[in-house]
Amino acid sequence: MDVLKIATAGSVDDGKSTLIGRLLYETNSITTDKLQAIEASSKKKGLDYVDLSLLTDGLIAEREQGITIDVAHIYFSTPRRKFIIADTPGHFEYTRNMVTGASTANVSMILVDARNGVVEQTYRHFYISCLLRIPNVIVCVNKMDLVNYSQLTFEEIREQFMAFAEKVKFSGQQISFIPVSSLYGENLTGPSENMPWYTSAPLLTLLENVPLDEHLSEEPSRFPVQYVVRPKSEEFHDYRAYAGKVTSGLLRKGERVVVLPSGQETTIARIEKFGREIEAAQAKESISILLEDDVDISRGDMIVPVSQLPQQGRQLEATICWMDKKPLRAGGSYLVQHGINVSRAKVSALSNLVDVVSVEAAETVNELKLNEIADVQLRTAKEIFYDPFTENRANGAFIVIDEQTNNTVGVGLIK
Repeated sequence: MDVLKIATAGSVDDGKSTLIGRLLYETNSITTDKLQAIEASSKKKGLDYVDLSLLTDGLIAEREQGITIDVAHIYFSTPRRKFIIADTPGHFEYTRNMVTGASTANVSMILVDARNGVVEQTYRHFYISCLLRIPNVIVCVNKMDLVNYSQLTFEEIREQFMAFAEKVKFSGQQISFIPVSSLYGENLTGPSENMPWYTSAPLLTLLENVPLDEHLSEEPSRFPVQYVVRPKSEEFHDYRAYAGKVTSGLLRKGERVVVLPSGQETTIARIEKFGREIEAAQAKESISILLEDDVDISRGDMIVPVSQLPQQGRQLEATICWMDKKPLRAGGSYLVQHGINVSRAKVSALSNLVDVVSVEAAETVNELKLNEIADVQLRTAKEIFYDPFTENRANGAFIVIDEQTNNTVGVGLIK
């Protein structure tokens, strides 16, 4: 059974936690003792209904303030598919949490309060979804019960959202709109009697039918070596395999490949998975590769097809979301981790600080502050073998690490 990764986003009080809690409730994903605890907590708060948002707000500060602060991962399933939801915060100051929570998502689920319509945070969340190349976006217009289930209100929000989306969406991105009431579970797992004018599928049906990772097999094939397998047994004294995960594309037995950074060419002799030989391996499969020639390969090297060489160099231009209170400035030195490789890097220049509402960029940038997004030029100490993020999400991203604290301070998407 495949797994769909979902990143939720929305402004404060848009009802993300309630929507997720309702999905868990409707799919029978809540244990009896946990449901009883939520019922008791709801009564203690003086509510005449079960506050399902308490299922996802795990931090004490979240429950006290009624907001989401940290990224929570929620798991549930239906007979058709498994789901992992990254419940990301809505506050501007937690933009970095949304970037990390949505970095591996297949779907971005953006909530809009029907009473307030599209607000600045809505623009921000959709912009980040486009920046991260999330192929599917579902806009849930929530709290329809508080606007008398007005179709006019829903259509106005759709038009307002699409006016902005046309500026930033990328080719092939699918955007769906659905009117919901999380509190009463309307249009979540079944149709709503109060909104007969909405004739498309409910939310859960949409999620069950989202195409999953079809683009990964079409991307350039990349295989970073994580471990060299050399058994100590005399029986397998000449056995040498290279273990790792295919991050994108497709590798086949008999295919001619290049080992980077040495540049040596060879042929894939065998591909093994869980001890058995297979003819080909696709993205996200963990395998071992045996080559026809003895090649000097170590952890961090990359095996790629001869016909699909990545770009290489020490000069990187990337869009970076900054995640540290200490600003990023030109001349600063950091560590850049690209895949499993780490290299020292120096910031050469900053440019194009993005205003996510107007989608305009300030060319002159002196520093990059917490949660801001801009273009950065880096010079690395050793060569990086990369692809533009728009062509290969797995091999086109990196993280920036502070050498002194070892904290992750930025996420970069290579241009």
